[in-house]
Amino acid sequence: MSLFIDSFWRAMAYCLHPRVIALSFLPLLLMVALAFGLGYYFWAGALDWVRLALEASPFINTIWDWLQSVGAGNLKMVLAPVIVIFAVTPVIVVLSLLTVAVLMTPALTRLVAERRFPQLERKRGGSFMLSLWWSLGSTGLALIAIIISIPLWLIPPLILILPPLIWGWLTYRVMAFDALSEHASPQERRAIFRRHRGWLLGIGVLCGFLGAAPSLIWASGTLLVTMFVFLVPLAIWVYTLVFAFSSLWFAHYGLGALQILRSEAVLAASVVSLAAETTGDQAVTLPNDTPSSSTNAP
Repeated sequence: MSLFIDSFWRAMAYCLHPRVIALSFLPLLLMVALAFGLGYYFWAGALDWVRLALEASPFINTIWDWLQSVGAGNLKMVLAPVIVIFAVTPVIVVLSLLTVAVLMTPALTRLVAERRFPQLERKRGGSFMLSLWWSLGSTGLALIAIIISIPLWLIPPLILILPPLIWGWLTYRVMAFDALSEHASPQERRAIFRRHRGWLLGIGVLCGFLGAAPSLIWASGTLLVTMFVFLVPLAIWVYTLVFAFSSLWFAHYGLGALQILRSEAVLAASVVSLAAETTGDQAVTLPNDTPSSSTNAP
């Protein structure tokens, strides 16, 4: 429990670190770069394609005629750009967040290791390909669990319990693995997962609930089209902060648990060594303290 609370407050404090704040703005910078790049090469062509598709639809033409009859014919010029923006924005957001996910977790783990655990040996028990395979496999299992559990969502309490549990399990599997991949050996990682599974799952579930907050901002931006340009970047920035906090929490907890595990191993080895030395000393001194059987023989 103490490790759980200690790692929580440390993760909160680390969110104010300049490096973490800089990383939180990375997806916004990537979004701007991608938007300008895609707009420069594909904006005109995308607009022409959407306009042609709208003009070829009899239903849309009927709506145009009705809009012109009520004096709102200018909306025809606005609809095509809005459709292109709404279609491209999710793609840009997903690409930005995936890039940040790849870059942020290792960077934040290194930050925690440099500041709190500089003497912790790096055994490199997880490579990039192993981490990717672990993440893809865990994601596949989580998606299967989501699909199987959908009928249970019709029961009112379970819809508030099952999805956070599944996504919390996924968060725990992926982020705990990434936090330990650089420093822990495979045996140490399995031992930590086995000993701290409940607490790690708890961190994942709590972070899953925190991750729902940006979705409310995103939904508001979708409903309020006039605020879309402002609310969507805000949602992405908040989501990145939540992601950073989750990574920091798992890093502090995982590396702290690894340090404790190694301290226990060193203590156990010292006890075994001391016991072996004591046994050896007794074996050496025993013949000198005990009368020889050959001396007392008749």
